[in-house]
Amino acid sequence: MYSVDIYNRVRRACLKDGMSAREAARYFNKDRKTIAKMLRHALPPGYRRSEAPRRPTLDDYVGVIDKILRTDKALIKKQRHTAKRIFERLRDEHRYAGSLTTVTYYVREQKRRTKEVFVPLSHRPGHAQVDFGETLGVIGGVECKIHFFVMSLPHSDAVFVKGYPAETTEAFCDGHVSAFAFFGGIPQSILYDNTKIAVARILGDRTRIRTRRFTELQSHYLFDDKFGRPARGNDKGNVEGMVGYTRRNFMVPAPRYDSFDDLNTHLEEKCLARQGDTLRGHTQTIGARLMSDLDALMGLPIAEYEACDHVSTRATSISMVRYRSNDYSVPVARYD
Repeated sequence: MYSVDIYNRVRRACLKDGMSAREAARYFNKDRKTIAKMLRHALPPGYRRSEAPRRPTLDDYVGVIDKILRTDKALIKKQRHTAKRIFERLRDEHRYAGSLTTVTYYVREQKRRTKEVFVPLSHRPGHAQVDFGETLGVIGGVECKIHFFVMSLPHSDAVFVKGYPAETTEAFCDGHVSAFAFFGGIPQSILYDNTKIAVARILGDRTRIRTRRFTELQSHYLFDDKFGRPARGNDKGNVEGMVGYTRRNFMVPAPRYDSFDDLNTHLEEKCLARQGDTLRGHTQTIGARLMSDLDALMGLPIAEYEACDHVSTRATSISMVRYRSNDYSVPVARYD
């Protein structure tokens, strides 16, 4: 292979100084085909195959290997085939007589070609992502697990956080109502994972059947919903990062408050204070960039959504109703 220097000299002589290819071949003592190649490529192109490599032993089994690799994508990583296991199946089930090395090279190349690639995203103003996180804390003197609702606006990196004793339907709905009030508007769309609070079932074509409570929430505020692929946290990477960030920065050391109201006052103050930060790669503060998000939000309805769970039940003979394994008394009226 010729050096970059000779490529540079030939190209300068022909393309800049006006020397013909015939003259260059004679002057540099090179074949005319070599000179033509140097004029086509700025750098030595290296060896290039004129056709795909032939694998006489393996070619008849490539379809089987490709099918196994496609099927593996639907499985968790710990249950996927290794190259050695594919080789064993080809040998035992399909009478493959080739070597393990040939199978290994092919499997490695196929995985490299189909490997998922990530690129930085640019987010439009007025769109949000939602997720829940967990941490430990002390509320009212009792150590407990705190479930915190997080809504982020990826365009500006603004965030809203609110803590709850459990990740319930009521907490999910109340988190939305509180976040909308905090930002003063409703995002045009919100991206979720496939939480059972919002998704009752995923059909074979990946169509989501929404739960009734989530459908009511969406109908009240009229935002569009989007859902990430199952087990793919990177689909909503902004809010995933915010869950970890707010846990490390807002709730370390472990929060100790008399009530969840006091905790949430602390979290809201932290969210507001963070808007004065300037993140790496940006020249404006989060608060300054938030203005574009706020301009793109939809207006709030006149009435807030009632963030509670509705259950039909019957009162017992002693005027008690049961809800989530607990009995509650109900008001009674006496008629004479």
